[in-house]
Amino acid sequence: MAHVDLSTESVAAGGSRTLKGYLAEPAGEGPFPGVVLVHEAFGLDDVMRRHADRLAEAGYLTLAVDLYSDGGARRCLVATMRSLMSGAGRAFTDLSTARSWLRSDPRCTGKVGVIGFCMGGAFALLAANDDFDAASVNYGQLPRDLEHALEGACPVVANYGAKDRTLRGAATKLEAALTNLGIEHDIKEFPTAGHAFMNDVPVGPRPLRPLMRVMGIKPDPAAAPEAWQRIEEHFEKHLKGTS
Repeated sequence: MAHVDLSTESVAAGGSRTLKGYLAEPAGEGPFPGVVLVHEAFGLDDVMRRHADRLAEAGYLTLAVDLYSDGGARRCLVATMRSLMSGAGRAFTDLSTARSWLRSDPRCTGKVGVIGFCMGGAFALLAANDDFDAASVNYGQLPRDLEHALEGACPVVANYGAKDRTLRGAATKLEAALTNLGIEHDIKEFPTAGHAFMNDVPVGPRPLRPLMRVMGIKPDPAAAPEAWQRIEEHFEKHLKGTS
């Protein structure tokens, strides 16, 4: 596991000036399929790094890109969310840079997927038609013009929580849009789960955590294992080429 500097590639592409990421490498010689991991709104923290480590253990060269590289969450959150709302801009350039970096690495087979959680799930959904081979969307917000945004998307697996008050009906809407577009997909809403249910510990500022629990933002150790199994099966099929 190592921290990588993507600044040279990022600046050349017009992205962040100091783009960095966390690289989780599988055991063995490889080559391995690659995965770009997109963090939650709270940033590239230990929870997100453990998600990357988990994917590496499953056999994926995983690059967790830090969308807040140029100044941390306080300085970058607003600009990053603006990029998300517009579907374009620096954050998407950074994701493309991370994808290209993985694909050019000799440890990578050339197959690259994208996975995101919370804010990162919304980015992963919008990036699904940007030259990725598979996408995993975990409680990600949906864009307003959903079908237009998803035209030409790669196969998608998505996990949502029925108790997530921030994303009511999102799973049903995403299922309908992908079906109408004829895009291969596997969408599930877990009855016991809320937002951020795949995290292994609560995240965010401590003073806000009671409110977050009321809003259904908390780990769900009962639902998380199945969600991870669905992701691994999806990536195995589309990135490793097995059924």
